Amino acid sequence: MTPRALIAEVFVRFLYGTLLLASLWVLLRGHNAPGGGFIGGLLAVTASAAYALTFDAARALRRIPLGPVRLSAFGVLLALLSGLPALLQGLPFLTHLWITLPLGFSELALSTVMLFDLGVYLCVWGALGGYSLALVQSVEGAP
Repeated sequence: MTPRALIAEVFVRFLYGTLLLASLWVLLRGHNAPGGGFIGGLLAVTASAAYALTFDAARALRRIPLGPVRLSAFGVLLALLSGLPALLQGLPFLTHLWITLPLGFSELALSTVMLFDLGVYLCVWGALGGYSLALVQSVEGAP
């Protein structure tokens, strides 16, 4: 039986959510500034790895939406789909397009860049998250 680290468990429960919120902030901010999908995805991987090291890899694996392989595949699919609107308009693949939605009191600018960054974010979280959890599992099983 492994001894519990109660302080670490309480701290990582708080840290996990905080890191995921930070990863989403970097994802959303990054398409207009440095950062974006890759760095946001790495922050999500950090949250998963911290959770796995404190609790166990199986519990952390259940917190990755769709599981690592499906999440990565879905991310790649989203990134690929972000290039299709340009093709439909006769532009080169992955030429990013912008639209503005009027909200009455303001406007919301949307872009295929955000879809691409979201795909990268999900792919990084799934692939590297799965890899890091596999490493933790191999250490957990070691004598």
